[in-house]
Amino acid sequence: MRSKKIELLAPAGDLERLKINLLYGADAVYFGGKKYSLRANASNFGLDEIEEACRFAHKLHKKVYLTLNIVFHDEDLEGLEKYIDDVVKCGIDAFIISDPFIINYIVKNYPDVEAHLSTQNSTTNKDTVRFFKEQGIKRVVLAREVSLKEMKEIIDDVGVDVEVFIHGAMCTFYSGRCCLSNYVTNRDSNRGGCAQICRFAYDLEEDSSDTNFTMATKDLNLSRYIKDLIDIGVTSLKVEGRMRSAYYLATVIGTYRKIIDYYYEKRNDEEFLEEQYRILDRVANRETSSHYLMKKADYTDQYYTGRQELSNQDFLGLVEKYDPKKHILTLYERNYFKVGDDVTLFTPNGQDYTFKIAKMYNEKMEEIDTARHPEEVINIEVEVPFEVPEYSMVRIKV
Repeated sequence: MRSKKIELLAPAGDLERLKINLLYGADAVYFGGKKYSLRANASNFGLDEIEEACRFAHKLHKKVYLTLNIVFHDEDLEGLEKYIDDVVKCGIDAFIISDPFIINYIVKNYPDVEAHLSTQNSTTNKDTVRFFKEQGIKRVVLAREVSLKEMKEIIDDVGVDVEVFIHGAMCTFYSGRCCLSNYVTNRDSNRGGCAQICRFAYDLEEDSSDTNFTMATKDLNLSRYIKDLIDIGVTSLKVEGRMRSAYYLATVIGTYRKIIDYYYEKRNDEEFLEEQYRILDRVANRETSSHYLMKKADYTDQYYTGRQELSNQDFLGLVEKYDPKKHILTLYERNYFKVGDDVTLFTPNGQDYTFKIAKMYNEKMEEIDTARHPEEVINIEVEVPFEVPEYSMVRIKV
């Protein structure tokens, strides 16, 4: 087992979600700039925002990684060297990259900034890992198709820092190397334009019924294998989701933070762990799988025709403030709830408080029994036994 505590790495589509990730327990965040990122549809970060992100993270003694991992064509290289210089001056701690030329350029010119090999390189064997280590790569983000056994062999034989995905959406194609999106929609997923073509419903030409064919990979969830990943010496546990909501990120990052800390604290409370697994199972609207970690992936790790992805409505609201003298918790409503519901207040510092709603009021402090309208200000009467920090949230009890 590593002597240094494993890193929890979170995705950020914008500055607010970056702050939420770090406050809820991420040790580092990764995001894309306005160019060269594989999530072009995310808000992404301008130079001023990158600088602010670095200041915020470093104040918390945490790290910032910038993705520079599209498949580069000649036209993409224009202005790249200046851009790299600009973001280094902003204070980033590492680049996540896959192009050999850019790896060489960064290693040679910016030795104080780490170069991490992107999962977009689809690295699956120890000889390739060894090759990139010799090129100056400090960390390898392994392909999502690598098993636990293969991870251990790479770590033991090569001795390089290894980062693995543990949660989030999985590409139907090899570690993101999709061409179908380009052919069908003219949006190149390898240059940031993924149209999630694998989730489309397709007409069947030889089928006279109204049935459409769909295919998609189930989401990844390795929460039950965190101990195994720590024990084999993985450096960083990575969550996917730069396009995900603030609630999703707060829940996923906060829950994995608890699971990781639970292991290092040598606790023995299976009921606690089962509760964390339930929270992660409910946070998104898609089924999950461990995919390639313990076996070869098969049809049980995929969706096919007939799948249902119902909207998750557990998130009840974002807390605006808490008045400890009046015992009033004020939040911005997101989903329907009512008097009598059992709910959980959860916070960035890991403190949770579950209670039954006895009384609640609208913005004018008129008593109501139901909250029906998203974005409405709702006041809940409750005595919370701790200070309620910024970015706290309320969800239905899981």
